Amino acid sequence: MRSVALSPAAREGALQAMGSTELDVLVVGGGVVGAGCALDAATRGLTVGLVEARDFASGTSSRSSKLIHGGLRYLEMLDFRLVAEALHERGLLLGTLAPHLVRPVPFIYPLRHHVWERVYAGAGVALYDTLGLLSGRARALPAHRHLTRRGARKIVPSLRKDALVGALMYYDAQVDDARHTMFIARTAAAYGAHVASRARVTGLLREGSRVTGAHVLDLESGATVDVRAQQVINATGVWTDETQSLVGERGQFKVRASKGIHLVVPRDRIQGDSGLILRTEKSVLFVIPWGRHWIIGTTDTEWALDKAHPAASAADIDYLLDHVNEVLEQPLTHADVEGVYAGLRPLLSGESDSTSKLSREHAVAHTVPGLVVVAGGKYTTYRVMAKDAVDAAVHALDQKVPPSVTENVPLLGAEGYEAMKNARYQLAHQYGLHVARIEHLLGRYGSLVHEVLDLVLADPTLGDPLAGAPDHLRAEVVYAASYEGARHLDDVLARRTRISIETFDRGVGAVEEVARLVAPVLGWSDEQVAREIEHYRKRVDAERESQKMPDDETADSARMGAPEVVPLT
Repeated sequence: MRSVALSPAAREGALQAMGSTELDVLVVGGGVVGAGCALDAATRGLTVGLVEARDFASGTSSRSSKLIHGGLRYLEMLDFRLVAEALHERGLLLGTLAPHLVRPVPFIYPLRHHVWERVYAGAGVALYDTLGLLSGRARALPAHRHLTRRGARKIVPSLRKDALVGALMYYDAQVDDARHTMFIARTAAAYGAHVASRARVTGLLREGSRVTGAHVLDLESGATVDVRAQQVINATGVWTDETQSLVGERGQFKVRASKGIHLVVPRDRIQGDSGLILRTEKSVLFVIPWGRHWIIGTTDTEWALDKAHPAASAADIDYLLDHVNEVLEQPLTHADVEGVYAGLRPLLSGESDSTSKLSREHAVAHTVPGLVVVAGGKYTTYRVMAKDAVDAAVHALDQKVPPSVTENVPLLGAEGYEAMKNARYQLAHQYGLHVARIEHLLGRYGSLVHEVLDLVLADPTLGDPLAGAPDHLRAEVVYAASYEGARHLDDVLARRTRISIETFDRGVGAVEEVARLVAPVLGWSDEQVAREIEHYRKRVDAERESQKMPDDETADSARMGAPEVVPLT
């Protein structure tokens, strides 16, 4: 499969193409499900458009726990089908679809009670492993095992001795969700989909009662494009109800937003070689190894305020610190927190007053002729959601369309990844970089790593680390703008990289260097460079201020102090 760059020129070409012909399918929403829909439809031979109002994965799909998992807690709810389905998808992602982006991660579950809890929890984890094996795709992950207290503390020395009487150890997987979503969109483009970010749907085209396309506003140029399509798929997550209102219909189901926040702390603050999964009074709490950091999360509270920038309050942060400190010998403090991020889960509305009890299963409906809505679900099962949505759209097309093939379609960067990983020492010698740099790049780009390294060959200064974020090479920033669809500093610092949450200054120390690197690619003037830098700094200031606020309302008000880098109107 040929690699396709999501370059500025490709974006312009995509919008022109969408406006010049009738598509089979137009997908609205560039999160993981929308990108998955575009890939599913394109690989069935359909003409496809994908539009996203902000950046790819700028909503929920960049703010998850970064886990690809079956959902161990859903076994307690007896939702065996959902768990089995998710474990099947986990196996696909690890082995076929994205081995360069998805990798195994161990977890320790501390036991607090003798005998009965080991039997109860052990049976649950054994069932979890069994469901994974029955999927036929769990061979890459080790089986769970029982640990004594001493054995668990040998693996995670930071565990307090009185916090456990023993433990279980099992495996799941993790992913950089924003990069994975971008790779899906880019793979869809490689199969012929027309893909454009910063392109907002302002209305739907109608012929009588039938939806026939959408009015799309190019937020970068201000131009409007009428995109005609036989079927439109609404994959806008927590914005489902708002998008649905464009046709004047309430829809067949509603979506509630549940806020989950995560903390990022340096790896040296917790001594351990495994993640942790802890029970709380409401749900579960994860401590997840993340490179040179730990991710700690999550909360689960209803959110009815600004959906674009959900804010983490001081109460949210204290909740996570208090719960994780119950099991740590050296407690974490606010001073240990490098980054904080908050995301919204799109949950199908139910009878429960607690968002943690709402269904994580998805729903697909043909709400009006020409319009398919997909909502709910969880990150791990995005491919199944996309398949179901495209199946519904295809059912209404006046042509015979092949079934979904995405179960066997690797993402860009997957093919040849293992071979290149085996050759990492030769690559390091060839390009004059340390092997650790090559391993870092392979885990972010897979077999597309040569495209990044070729930038270094053309300009050796791009092989230097960013001064304000030395984990990343300068070439990665240029590549983000020229190949990965990044249009603004937020896109680069918060999603193509994770500099905004992996440095104590939230990326402020790197922002000027990053702006100067992407400016030639994106055609920025000096004035635009200055505006982008100012906006990013205001964004960081607003987030920091919101995280001092005592509750959701005051945190939301503080976060709204930073305007959008590109107004949505």
